[in-house]
Amino acid sequence: MGSLPFTVSDLQTSTNGARSSPTLLCTPLMGTTVDQMLIEMGKAKEIGADVVEIRLDCLRTFNPRQDLEILIKRSSLPTLVTYRPIWEGGQYEGDENKRQDALRLAMEMGANYIDVELEVAHDFNSSIDGKKPDNFKVIVSSHNFHNTPSAEAIGNLVARIQATGADIVKIATTALDITDCARIFQIMVHSQVPTIGIVMGERGLISRLLSPKFGGYLTYGALEAGAISAPGQPTAKDLLDLYNFRLIGPDTKVYGIIGKPVGHSKSPLLFNAAFKSVGLDAVYVHYLVDDVEKFFNTYSSIDWSGCSCTIPHKEAALKCMDEIDPIAKKIGAINNIVRRPDGKLIAFNTDYIGAISAIEDGLRGLNGTIPSAGSPLAGKLFVVLGAGGAGKSLAYGAAQKGARVVVANRTFERAKELADKVGGQAMTLAEVENFHPEEGMVLANTTSVGMKPKIDLTPISKEALKHYCVVFDAIYTPKDTRLLREARETGAVVVYGTEMLIRQGFEQYKNFTGLPAPEDLFRQLMEKHA
Repeated sequence: MGSLPFTVSDLQTSTNGARSSPTLLCTPLMGTTVDQMLIEMGKAKEIGADVVEIRLDCLRTFNPRQDLEILIKRSSLPTLVTYRPIWEGGQYEGDENKRQDALRLAMEMGANYIDVELEVAHDFNSSIDGKKPDNFKVIVSSHNFHNTPSAEAIGNLVARIQATGADIVKIATTALDITDCARIFQIMVHSQVPTIGIVMGERGLISRLLSPKFGGYLTYGALEAGAISAPGQPTAKDLLDLYNFRLIGPDTKVYGIIGKPVGHSKSPLLFNAAFKSVGLDAVYVHYLVDDVEKFFNTYSSIDWSGCSCTIPHKEAALKCMDEIDPIAKKIGAINNIVRRPDGKLIAFNTDYIGAISAIEDGLRGLNGTIPSAGSPLAGKLFVVLGAGGAGKSLAYGAAQKGARVVVANRTFERAKELADKVGGQAMTLAEVENFHPEEGMVLANTTSVGMKPKIDLTPISKEALKHYCVVFDAIYTPKDTRLLREARETGAVVVYGTEMLIRQGFEQYKNFTGLPAPEDLFRQLMEKHA
């Protein structure tokens, strides 16, 4: 049955008794000594975790009675004790009876939860029948390190876990595609027992972040990035501070950035801070997407309210849209997608607005002109380096403002194709060196020349730069490229790539929420983190 579309009715028909309490944040302790674990416990409490998972299989030496006494009694947070064997992805290789004895001992010593694997759960649960303390719960877990089975197979697995006498069901699967998460969300929403549903790996990240939306009992957040207990696990700090985990609930609208790769994106930082600042019930996540069409078909309810779109999907996403803004259609690339209340997907290109408005302000600063009705780009000779997605955005944007556009590209054919569309002229990058029919031209670099790691390169010589009054570079790693440094030295006004980034973000925020962007907040965060 593959990936079912995830519809809003799935959320509304839920009669999930486990939903009433908020999703707990559990931090695994991976110390190799008891002392290390005690230090980690203190850190987990400080960060704001609700539960600590004591991973006994990480301890180099383990004296059950003595060590459990210390770890459980001295924890200021509720404890979940796990002693994961090698056959279920853990580190314990010893005798099975001794392993289960340690778990029973943990229960007797006051642990709040223990995690036992489905394989042995039936016998284990029979052995503690009638002996369970009041506030003690058994999590029965199943880990699949290969894939995420069909919804039907996962349903059967839940039934098998319940049949062992589990208090809490835990299912961890592996994401081969981001749409695998939808099947786990479905199970969590419809489950009649408290359920922990996790899809491991980077493509499964949203299963962890959105756990509170779908009524998950608990999710895991690592103490630090290097100390994860399963693939794709975020840090507890990121869950709380970056994704505002405590503010996510059943009605939270989900936004995100689709790309591949996508983990480096700073967009979640900006949007989540902005949503929080005005009290919007929304979250913005990283979506690692392989197949755009499959993504939109799967996450099709209005709760999936929109996304930003980065490489390599800016062109591919076009054919999944119901409506496309006219300029975005001309550019042939989109970076901002909004789901209307009727479920239709509407696409925009805010890249060109961000870059063009920044360049216009650069020109205004230069002329000291009062912003007039017309654009300061009108009549200007505007040279665009590169004819890819960003090149197209700038060429169309400048032409729309009345500039005379010149497109330069490594291959002349691609330059000509774009120049013809905007009624401009074409040339190769090499020809730009000696091109200066007039002074005071505008230059926009959209090639990757000068980007990390090759920061000592520049697309055009310093000598040629003296014919330009404003120079823009779309590159923002580094912020101050060699091109911009040399342009400054020749007396031109420079416009940073970060400016395009920030301003296109303002536009996206406006499209997502219908509200003006908190510009100062965006700028402060960019300043601090970029």
